[in-house]
Amino acid sequence: MSVKVFDTKEVQDLLKVASNLGGDNSNDSGNARFQQIVHRLLSDVFKAIDDLDITPDEVWAGVNYLNKLGQDGEAALLAAGIGLEKYLDIRLDAADKAVGLDGGTPRTIEGPLYVAGAPVREGVSKIDINEDAEAGPLVIRGTVTDTDGEPVPGALVECWHANSKGFYSHFDPTGAQTGFNLRGAVRTGADGKYEFRTLMPVGYGCPPQGATQQLLDGLGRHGNRPAHVHFFITSDDHRKLTTQFNIEGDPLIWDDFAYATREELIPHVVEKTGGAALGMKTDAYKDIEFNIVLTPRVQGKDNQIVNRPRVSATA
Repeated sequence: MSVKVFDTKEVQDLLKVASNLGGDNSNDSGNARFQQIVHRLLSDVFKAIDDLDITPDEVWAGVNYLNKLGQDGEAALLAAGIGLEKYLDIRLDAADKAVGLDGGTPRTIEGPLYVAGAPVREGVSKIDINEDAEAGPLVIRGTVTDTDGEPVPGALVECWHANSKGFYSHFDPTGAQTGFNLRGAVRTGADGKYEFRTLMPVGYGCPPQGATQQLLDGLGRHGNRPAHVHFFITSDDHRKLTTQFNIEGDPLIWDDFAYATREELIPHVVEKTGGAALGMKTDAYKDIEFNIVLTPRVQGKDNQIVNRPRVSATA
């Protein structure tokens, strides 16, 4: 079509009317911030149609794709896959640097598979509830400290990861996992220590027929993640940390479709014995020490709290 209409008065007026930018917000008829955001995003879409000469067929293909994305419930997965969640972390890192905050364990993406409500244990939690013949035993342990190296007592360490098939409990399409399998929460004691006794996870791939993989296919990208373990760490006196580590040696560590890998988040895996005394499935087990450093609040506030919809369940 090769026509340019974005800068015309007709289109600019349409954008303002469609977003109600500058409209009357009395009597709860609208939200000024929401109007501002919608106006900007809609403007960017209109301009892209002009600049790239996007056809009506392509526009409606995009609209239909959004329908599929919603039907599949994969919007949060796609946010990770197209780098949106990583971009938010980059902005948070830059904000920390701007105020001189450093020394903490690096943040990385939350992902879409957290479930609130895991039972809280004191110090140690055994979280492999279901048997998994393909997964060997694993101990994840460490100390939560502040930036001065002092232990943080009373910190809540939450952990969740996949099984040997790459599935998470509550999201397992096979129905093989129950409750909070491979999910747990530990409250640190005076020494700041935590420990999870679990099984070695593997990475996962996007649902092959899902909307996220459909978009990635169009980009010529895979939708796979390396083996990893997620964490939330919360403390009354420090900022909440959202992070995860990758399992050392996984071939996809530097080819993660969700861009979550960071050099400091690849702890060593150590072979140990004595697992039987710990109640593990075999005497030989893997051990990962993952020490966590929390950063102070900013002017007494935790500016790392992210409000987003999350699944919640009861154990």
